[in-house]
Amino acid sequence: MIGTPMVGHVLPSLEIIRELVARGHRVTYANADHVAELITPTGAELVRLVSTLPVAAGDWPQDPIATASLFLDEAMAVLPQLHAAYDDTPADLYLYDIGAYAGRALAETQGRGLVQLSPTHVAWEGAQEEMDAAFAGLPGGPAHRARFAAWLARCGAVTTNVEEFTGRPRRVLALIPRAMQPHADRVDTKAVTFVGPCCSAGEKQSGWMRPAGATKVLLVSLGGSAYLRQREIYRQCVAAFADLPGWHVVLQIDSGSDPGLLGERIPPNFEVLPWVLPLTILEQVDTWVTHTGMGSSGEGLYAGVPMIAVPHGAEQCLYADRLVDLGVARRIDPADVTAAALRTALMELIGDPQVAARSAWLWAEVRTEGGTRRAVDLIEEQLVEERVG
Repeated sequence: MIGTPMVGHVLPSLEIIRELVARGHRVTYANADHVAELITPTGAELVRLVSTLPVAAGDWPQDPIATASLFLDEAMAVLPQLHAAYDDTPADLYLYDIGAYAGRALAETQGRGLVQLSPTHVAWEGAQEEMDAAFAGLPGGPAHRARFAAWLARCGAVTTNVEEFTGRPRRVLALIPRAMQPHADRVDTKAVTFVGPCCSAGEKQSGWMRPAGATKVLLVSLGGSAYLRQREIYRQCVAAFADLPGWHVVLQIDSGSDPGLLGERIPPNFEVLPWVLPLTILEQVDTWVTHTGMGSSGEGLYAGVPMIAVPHGAEQCLYADRLVDLGVARRIDPADVTAAALRTALMELIGDPQVAARSAWLWAEVRTEGGTRRAVDLIEEQLVEERVG
């Protein structure tokens, strides 16, 4: 597995890696130290890479061309490291993250099979042309494309067309629900299989149990990263939900937060926990206040839980709007979060029978996509095809 050192890109792949190891495959996972502690518990052998991406500092540019250039720079820096690690003992099959261009380049130079694992939207018919036209109209767009093409020409990749290399993978496992995919009817199903969220195929992730006396349970979990506005949202949640009769509120705080920041007194119906992957808790709650990352959005659908979406960033806004369109969420932008707005959103969700019906329908749809076991079955099928070929 060739990864990208971003937590939101690593987490969706972990159960696939764990299951491959459990089935007896030798698995290596090439990624940076920034995410090593997430990878090593899977049983995969970590191949350490030195990344150039600004993931630790979170200092990402706003300009799309500048961001795209960072990922191209990463590919240029990482590919020689991958050759050093794998040229003497090539893998039978390479898995690679959608942002790990070097993974595809390595497999093509070695003539090996490859499967992309996409934790986000995949391209649909016409999407690449739309994106290329948008990039071409931006300052620096043509120069970026020329630099990318020049790298493909000299690195030994078989696919030297930039649009095909970035936007048309040979084989993709989409680790998101099909319901979250824009223009899903225009996705090439010969290349792409939606397997949905790949959650634990074995034991529960934690021992948390729903309190016996709770009539309703609300989860507040905004992801594992800390930012200033997030802490204000915590405080507004305390103000909104402290006196709700029959409600038990589980509030997961990020690793950089002091519970004292929530106020002088934690309400008796609140349970404050450190942030962990929330799926086990999700399957036992009635509503979720979430930042609607793609992973979180998929997990919410997988658990059948209506969501109060508080997106932080452009991509999360897209996912939040999709959940609203699906009829299972209400969106509140971070700047608009108040105790009154949160409480109103909660009452609207639990008071609308259509929300419950849509959540149940989507829960069933997502579960049929197969998740971890189907993903690993398909990877093993690809392995057989590569060996026969």
